[in-house]
Amino acid sequence: MRIHVATLGCRLNQSESDRIARQFAAVGHEIVSDPATADLQIVNTCAVTHKATRESRQVARAGRRAAPGALTVVTGCASQIEPEYFAAGDGATLVTGHADKERLLPLLIERGVLPRPDPTANEAFPLPHTRTRAFVKIQDGCGNRCAYCVSRLARGEERSRPIATIVREAAQLEGEGFQEIVLTGLHAASYGRDFGADLTALVRALLAHTRIPRIRLSSLEPWGAPDDLLELWSDGRLCAHLHLPLQSGSDATLRRMRRGYNTRQFATRVESARQRVPGIAISTDVIVGFPGESDAEFADSLAFVRAMAFAQAHVFPFSPRAGTEASHMHGQIDPKAKQARSAAMIEATDADRARYRQALAGSTLSVLWEGRERDGDWSGLTGNYVRVYAESDADLNNQITAAHIGGIHGDGMIATVEAAERAGKMRTL
Repeated sequence: MRIHVATLGCRLNQSESDRIARQFAAVGHEIVSDPATADLQIVNTCAVTHKATRESRQVARAGRRAAPGALTVVTGCASQIEPEYFAAGDGATLVTGHADKERLLPLLIERGVLPRPDPTANEAFPLPHTRTRAFVKIQDGCGNRCAYCVSRLARGEERSRPIATIVREAAQLEGEGFQEIVLTGLHAASYGRDFGADLTALVRALLAHTRIPRIRLSSLEPWGAPDDLLELWSDGRLCAHLHLPLQSGSDATLRRMRRGYNTRQFATRVESARQRVPGIAISTDVIVGFPGESDAEFADSLAFVRAMAFAQAHVFPFSPRAGTEASHMHGQIDPKAKQARSAAMIEATDADRARYRQALAGSTLSVLWEGRERDGDWSGLTGNYVRVYAESDADLNNQITAAHIGGIHGDGMIATVEAAERAGKMRTL
């Protein structure tokens, strides 16, 4: 059977979709990239905002229009929180949440949707190797109680995967040719807290027992990460990039959000990272228009974000999610005010992003090339998560090379691929 897996939302969702695809491929099913060619589409949904939930349903419907005879399975955060939203009149074969996401294959076999695999056939189907970076789930769930977060409601309490299991998965991905792994989790900074380990121990084990060229940490909450984690960046295989979700630059707003830190503590964490890892890119998330956010609080948030000079920021207008404390807080902000504040915050963070990139001009950085653009240029990512574009007649796909960084170009920067002998002289950002 031909299987199409559609993923919405975060890198954690992507890592889970990858594992689902591997499970189906291992028993002989073909994973396809075009839903129109699929016999079964699996939609891994996102619920972080109303828009994400709506888009999840749109993707499921679009897949059914592309392949009217195909079966549809809907899973993930949105279907966990609002199963009836996907079940009502949409013709899905199965709507399920996180509890069954890890066992979709046996569940579909039990229900007679898929045939039982022949244990003697050994018909493993190769996965299409279309990406250069692999997302590795290290933990799930969260024990915090942020007032706005629906993901915790969908995913439950914290639970970490064993270090040995993660190392084995990373080694397998290394063997398949991936050049970078991205460690993901709902609250990755708390990794191992449920069984006496921590994130530092996990990263040390990956550095010691694998040779994969790049290891990147995904989003880390500003609290919870071990103090000695930054020491590991002495190994150039760790990408010089940290995503630390701020959410607000106003202490009063942070308290209502139940974030567990203030702006002074956040700034100290950022300064420590910048001192220990020169040139590190610090990216963030910011919510505007949280309930009760006054004009003065927004001004404080905007000023703090400007002072942090983030390399990149994702700005979100607050979206109330049913079941969260923030959904019924007093002081809900008018949509037009949220839109205006979002525009002002984006303008500020875009300016800081441009300044960070411009400061890289003239340097030579390590780039993992991911493929060609429509205009024929190669596109890749530096270790500090800057998109670069370069002309080259060579086949750079899934290669790491040195590149001389030029000026800003669209969403990234122009680069020139350096000769191989220069690779030892490049900055490993």
